[in-house]
Amino acid sequence: MKQLQKSLIAIIVFALLITLCACKNEDKQPETSSDETNGITGATSVKSDETLSLGGELTITFDYEKISGWATNQFAVWIEDTDGNYINTLYATKWTANGGYKSRPDSIKIWVKKSGVDSMQKSAVDAISGATPKAGKLSYSWDLTYSNGETVPQGEYMFFVEGTLRWQNHVVYSGVIEIGDNAVTVTAEAEYFFEESGDNPALNEDSLEVAMISGVVAVFEPGLG
Repeated sequence: MKQLQKSLIAIIVFALLITLCACKNEDKQPETSSDETNGITGATSVKSDETLSLGGELTITFDYEKISGWATNQFAVWIEDTDGNYINTLYATKWTANGGYKSRPDSIKIWVKKSGVDSMQKSAVDAISGATPKAGKLSYSWDLTYSNGETVPQGEYMFFVEGTLRWQNHVVYSGVIEIGDNAVTVTAEAEYFFEESGDNPALNEDSLEVAMISGVVAVFEPGLG
């Protein structure tokens, strides 16, 4: 008799456990991926508008006048974010980029420091540098990428053109431009630094070297997509 009672109790407990498990499974909702909630099954989630990158191109143009003599005709064109972080170089004169800054530290010294050219691989230096061009209207384009090839997000960026006029005398053109949905044109502002160097006197606003770089303009054209 006692054995029968124990068997009945065991059967009742087992039945209760099965009922409880069934109730829990009914209450549990099937998991839904974030893609399914957007109505796209099996697709990768799309980034927010703030991080989406836009197609297009930024072109920087200016007038260049070749100067005769030593310690001149060096310049660089590059991009930074508005916090002053280096983004990419569009162009730098080959003499400086290939090590000339070591023998003449005053050669486009701001770019040298910002770009970290001293730690670049030779292939990277070759990709951004070139021989000093002939006089005329020059144009350099940015494909909206970082130096590692990744595309930048939309937003404001700073563009720079630095030129070594003669020894320590140099000029820096700069401007802020919006990379977004609309075409934008920005005229850069110039800041001159006139300094004497040894027996070489400081230049001034009337010096011929001041004409080396002028009329710096940046134009952004958004992509068609």
